[in-house]
Amino acid sequence: MDGRGRFLRSLRTVIIGFPPAALAYAGAVPVPEPLSPRQIMPPARQPRRGLRHKILAKLAGPGTGACFSMALLAAAGAAGTVKGGHYAAFVARQGEPSDILAKALGFSIKAVTIAGERELKEQDILTVAGIGPRNSLLFLDVAKIRERLKQLPLVKEAAITKLYPDRLLIEIEERQPFALWQCDGQVQIVAADGVPLAAMRDQRFIQLPLVVGAGANAKLDQYLALLEMAGDLRERIVAGVLVAGRRWTLKTANGIDVLLPEMEPEAALARLVDLQRASHVLDKDILSLDLRQSGLVVARLAEEAAAERAAMLTSKNKVKGGRT
Repeated sequence: MDGRGRFLRSLRTVIIGFPPAALAYAGAVPVPEPLSPRQIMPPARQPRRGLRHKILAKLAGPGTGACFSMALLAAAGAAGTVKGGHYAAFVARQGEPSDILAKALGFSIKAVTIAGERELKEQDILTVAGIGPRNSLLFLDVAKIRERLKQLPLVKEAAITKLYPDRLLIEIEERQPFALWQCDGQVQIVAADGVPLAAMRDQRFIQLPLVVGAGANAKLDQYLALLEMAGDLRERIVAGVLVAGRRWTLKTANGIDVLLPEMEPEAALARLVDLQRASHVLDKDILSLDLRQSGLVVARLAEEAAAERAAMLTSKNKVKGGRT
């Protein structure tokens, strides 16, 4: 004291987690004995503690007795619930007894970080993953959560990481819209591997390549390879129709069907490119071009063009008949 009954110490806020400063007194104090070299040496550096040590530290921390008392009461209540036949309802409301104990020890899930989602909503991811207030981080089965998330058509890959004591990280790799697939009158958006993602309701995807027919979504790579070979004709091709699961018919913007063979369709497409360059065959009034036979092109004329051609042939025959 300073002679007037006051302590020689400034007042300050106590920070939780730090011990309060020792009080300073005025007056003579006994001088302590000098420290030995062993006492002066700093304590040895402690190794990093793993999850096991964290759990043991939790068990040894203040308030553990109260937590165990609560857990014991919860266990007793759970036992009574089981005997009463209401265990399933209890778990649905409160969670498994192991999760209840883990949360009491500080291993609840306080924050979930989701990364990589674009089309999916965070709440949808959490709902499918089955993560909620009943879960504890300690007993969370990340393998099951990953499998649940991969059941979503948009999810190509998922990774779940526990960040102890109370955080969870979910990383999503989504499939991207790649093409349109029409089958049985329904148009769906599909990924590069052919997996259907959603019904086509958004005009943003109208410019994606279109394939038609059963199983066409599984052979996207074949159709895209044909488009690459088409060169300048690619802009004219609006769809590829898979016929009987074996060969392709190309649809052009002006309504012409180009029938390709099952074997070596690339060679037939190369012939079409040459024909268009030489005679603009795709600009003619025709309904289809059959390229299924090597070295042969069969053109089916449109109805009006066919009638005109028939009339022209009839006229030529009459002229020939008059000359004889």
